[in-house]
Amino acid sequence: MKNSAIPERPQPRTKPAEVRLDELMDAAQQLFISKGFEATTISDIVRDAGVAKGTFYHYFASKNEMLDALRERFTRQFIATIQQAVESCAVGDSIGRLRAWCHAGVAAYLQGMDLHDMLYHDHHYHTRGNRDRDAVLSQILAILSAGQGAGSWRSDDLHLTAILMYHGMHGAVDNIVVSDPLQAEQLRSEE
Repeated sequence: MKNSAIPERPQPRTKPAEVRLDELMDAAQQLFISKGFEATTISDIVRDAGVAKGTFYHYFASKNEMLDALRERFTRQFIATIQQAVESCAVGDSIGRLRAWCHAGVAAYLQGMDLHDMLYHDHHYHTRGNRDRDAVLSQILAILSAGQGAGSWRSDDLHLTAILMYHGMHGAVDNIVVSDPLQAEQLRSEE
């Protein structure tokens, strides 16, 4: 029974643009993971987001453009998670900061593995000269440069070292998933 003494506030008919965009992207992300990118239609996305098809086209020209936006969001969140771990170490602790990058990178990769694999392991993703990989490489390179500047290590080619670390992290995660599923689950659940 409703209390008639307290008037009900009408619910807003529209949501803020950033909320609507997140809901649209979240719906697409879940569908891309469960059905696959190719099998998911724009109609599926707008249905699950609870919006009109025009709303999709207000934000994105195509499904591929939405996929690019999801990649950018994933990369931004991935870097932010790792940066938080790195910044928990003292500025002068080059080894600790590098260790934090490695540990947080593996953990973040494992936590978002289904999404990562959907976003980056398809024929739409170009590995040469892409901004997502370059953003992560810049983060590693900054840590390596600071450590070299502090005298913690020496490298004749910091960029190559960053590339090796980037690909090494991917290889380590793939190895953990295959060879030690229990460790993978433990790393996934760590915060």
